Amino acid sequence: MSIFRHLKTLYVQVLLGIALGIFVGAFWPDAGVALKPLGDLFIKLIRVVVAPLIFCTVVSGIATMHDMKSVGRLGVKALLYFEVVSTIALLFGLFCGWIAKPGVGFNVDPATLDPTVAAGYAKAAPDYGGLLGYILHLVPDTYVGAFSSGELLQVLVIAVMTGIVAARLGPVRVKIVEGVEIVTKVFFGLIHMIVKIAPLGAFGAIAFTIGRYGIGSLVQLGALVATFYITSALFVLIVNGVICYLCGFSVFRYLNYIREEILITLGTSSSEPALPGMIEKLQRMGASRQVVGFVIPTGYSFNLCGTNIYLTLAVLFLAQAMNVDLTLGQELSILVVAMVSSKGAAAVAGGGFITLAATLAIIPDLPVASMALLVGVDRFMSECRGLINLISNGVAALAVARWDNQLDMDIMRAELKKGPRSPEAAREHEAPVPNVVA
Repeated sequence: MSIFRHLKTLYVQVLLGIALGIFVGAFWPDAGVALKPLGDLFIKLIRVVVAPLIFCTVVSGIATMHDMKSVGRLGVKALLYFEVVSTIALLFGLFCGWIAKPGVGFNVDPATLDPTVAAGYAKAAPDYGGLLGYILHLVPDTYVGAFSSGELLQVLVIAVMTGIVAARLGPVRVKIVEGVEIVTKVFFGLIHMIVKIAPLGAFGAIAFTIGRYGIGSLVQLGALVATFYITSALFVLIVNGVICYLCGFSVFRYLNYIREEILITLGTSSSEPALPGMIEKLQRMGASRQVVGFVIPTGYSFNLCGTNIYLTLAVLFLAQAMNVDLTLGQELSILVVAMVSSKGAAAVAGGGFITLAATLAIIPDLPVASMALLVGVDRFMSECRGLINLISNGVAALAVARWDNQLDMDIMRAELKKGPRSPEAAREHEAPVPNVVA
């Protein structure tokens, strides 16, 4: 009976979906490739509700703030945290690349590389035309344009503006918040319905990955993949672990609490489908909705630690594989450019590979065509990129909430001790949300 009880949990179902996907992709690769629409369908369904859910969460959170200075203070703290931790991630990838040297011994001749393989990714790299162009890109063409384009940062910008205006409307804001919270419950209800097919989505996505690229590609570039996964694990345990310790909780309990979101990210190679679940769980852990609603969506553009580790590690791998000795100045340039270009990397599958093309453009001795060496294993590495982005953004929300005195430590410890539960079970034990005071 206990086995059947465990089979009803999403965590076990997603695990089974991933295992079956690996099996089908390995033994019937054509069938695995044909299952790709299952993964795409799940991600598309999630994206339908992600933008409006973020909008409602941010508007509701800001509208409940009495002092607009607190909004600015929260933004400064979040961005400062992002820049420090994401820079550490870049250095972490660079340092581990120096130590492990995964590209040594490949001895690749640049003349033998097919430039057309990576050309598509190089063209897809975002070109905002400098800092001013990037700032202009943050503002959508129309109010609803951000929702239709799926640009989460644009959604965040108009949500912050709307929330600030709502907070200044006096007694009217109470009705606004009540209305927005009702709509938010509708979108969370949609999420809970959609997430039930997560095992199917993970099954299709993993079957496609294994069927399309094969286990053989993993073996061929095993040193790089292993180095990336080990480096990422060390980053979570050391960097995020220290941050969690300073905030008063265990990184292991935190990882156990978000294990369903971790598996969904691992199965779909994207952290985006896990975003709504993270927002809900972090609030359940005692972080204020203002902090969670601001930090999580902002982190998807400014705190991509997994992508940052990948960028510096991948550049070092390619340089080592082609016997190119990078100078200290070039390595520092890589850090600076990667720090900027990673801000334009979407938190979806392939975003890090596109950003790598933009980073390589500053090193004449390292042609963009060298990315052809990574095409076969990028899908496997994108799973880890999304995983670290997800974990690090959750830690960021809790850390900023603790820094801003918006984290209830008693609730967090009690929630981590209980462990992950289904949304229905969590709502049964959920404390009532206090009404907004005008």
